[in-house]
Amino acid sequence: MTAASLHLSADEARRIALRAQGLLGAPDRKAGVRGVLRRLGAVQLDTISVLARSHELLPYARLGAVGRSAVEDAYWAGGRSFEYWSHAACVLPIEEWPLFAFRRRAYLAREKWNTELPRSAYDKVIAQLRDEGPLTATDLGGAKNGGPWWDWSDSKIAVERALMHGDVVCTRRRGWKRVYDLAERAIPSGLWHDDLDDAECVRRLVAQAGAAMGVATQADLADYHRLTGTQVESVVEDTGLVRVEVEGWGGEDGRGGRHRAWADPAALATPPRGRHRTTLLSPFDSLVWDRPRTERIFGFVHRLEAYVPRPKRIYGYFSMPLLAGGRLLGRVDPAREGSTLVARHAAFESGPARAAASIPAMAEALAEAARWVDCTDIRVERTTPSELQRPLADAVREVAEAVLGAPGTSR
Repeated sequence: MTAASLHLSADEARRIALRAQGLLGAPDRKAGVRGVLRRLGAVQLDTISVLARSHELLPYARLGAVGRSAVEDAYWAGGRSFEYWSHAACVLPIEEWPLFAFRRRAYLAREKWNTELPRSAYDKVIAQLRDEGPLTATDLGGAKNGGPWWDWSDSKIAVERALMHGDVVCTRRRGWKRVYDLAERAIPSGLWHDDLDDAECVRRLVAQAGAAMGVATQADLADYHRLTGTQVESVVEDTGLVRVEVEGWGGEDGRGGRHRAWADPAALATPPRGRHRTTLLSPFDSLVWDRPRTERIFGFVHRLEAYVPRPKRIYGYFSMPLLAGGRLLGRVDPAREGSTLVARHAAFESGPARAAASIPAMAEALAEAARWVDCTDIRVERTTPSELQRPLADAVREVAEAVLGAPGTSR
């Protein structure tokens, strides 16, 4: 990489992206989970829980076996975070509250909603929260009318709309239920304002996304907090990000050559070096949540198949990419049966020779995950290629004896 020319090879861009995401170099254990959240700016939430929920898997991938209660405390204790719509429903550092004023204003200006809501229902929810303190939708009178899951009660519709408007904030999750409070009470006084205009909100979010990704195309920058391309284009020159050209990324049409992108100056200041993490990633991890970017950087095609009918699934319900040596080498569809971690399907990338070379990394990642979720055994049910099932099971057995103190594994 030469700072003068600002040309990056695809490999340099990949390593910059890994370091920016906290997956290359020594983990900042002192900053811990809270530091991970501040660095990334957004941690996606999702209802699916296999080994753990996605917001737990993300700090695990960067820090190792962090206690799950410590993860929850780092997010929610002391009013240090809030939940709002960013890339999706995300945990966000409390400092970012002012940056989403543009989105709150957009919701307030929205004229049409799928469901009509009496003003009295909205006012009732606000009054109840003011009088009774933080409450769940159940506490507010019930989330549903008794029909399908989407048949929300007026109180649930009201409190969710109040959250979008910014009158209400989700301060934590209890089980998997949002706990709502008045924003005026939950957000620190120095942050509880909508003083930033739309352009400044977007400018700061684009700069934050650029720092979190290290190097990114305009489309990448837009996707991180789900902005529009027009919004990014209008502010990107003023973010402090610098133009670079990345060899091999190709244009927006996917063709080869150098492609213009944007990089965080701090990411260009020093070459990205250090230890690579070997780990399983949540499909909602910010390293891979943008599928086109994942394909461009890693040559890895990944799709969540949780909502695909079982007969049509290729890799499995919740297949987790395997990161090792700064590459995505395969994926595994995990499950838990009592104290056994089950690799329902471990699939390796590329041909048999390269796949076989990835076996030690897959075994290490499975053993680490098993230890984190308190499993004492690992079972490998199926692999792709199929001839690697026995070698993987043997490798897992060897690693498990060292990591778990387990006598062996089953297959």
